[in-house]
Amino acid sequence: MSIAKDMLQEFESEAAITRKFLERVPEDKYGWKPHEKSMALGRLAGHLAEIGMWGEITSKFNEFDIAPAGQPPKKGLEAISAKQLLAEHDKNAAAFKSALANVTDAQMSEPWSLKGGGQTYFSMPKGVCLRNFVLNHNVHHRAQLGVYLRLLNIPVPTTYGPSADEQGM
Repeated sequence: MSIAKDMLQEFESEAAITRKFLERVPEDKYGWKPHEKSMALGRLAGHLAEIGMWGEITSKFNEFDIAPAGQPPKKGLEAISAKQLLAEHDKNAAAFKSALANVTDAQMSEPWSLKGGGQTYFSMPKGVCLRNFVLNHNVHHRAQLGVYLRLLNIPVPTTYGPSADEQGM
């Protein structure tokens, strides 16, 4: 099996779990933060919904500049409704799956760079970037969202096994 097909199976599973978490984000709490240094709930949920977009960009290109010269910096998604949040997640997940299906093993070894204003923040092989900054990044922020949900007394969905709120698989 190719590296991309292996990652695709993993992402499909992770995207389905992430969607369950996003379905539980209450619209009336989008501005809530557990700490002054934390992201607001709506921004965190928006970030999770847009992670598939990062996978698509990484799959299709060898670099991305978040603040290209002469343009305003890219802004992250701020959730404004549950419908928008889920639609964005589904659209971005589908785009990533489609893009990833066309990545060869040779392309997985090509360098990929994240830039800001032309300055390179990091470069690494595309496959490593997809693993670390898409798949692992999704899991990291989904766990963060799970803590937010717990603090708001919202049932946390089953992830890799039962949660304290959902005992059955």
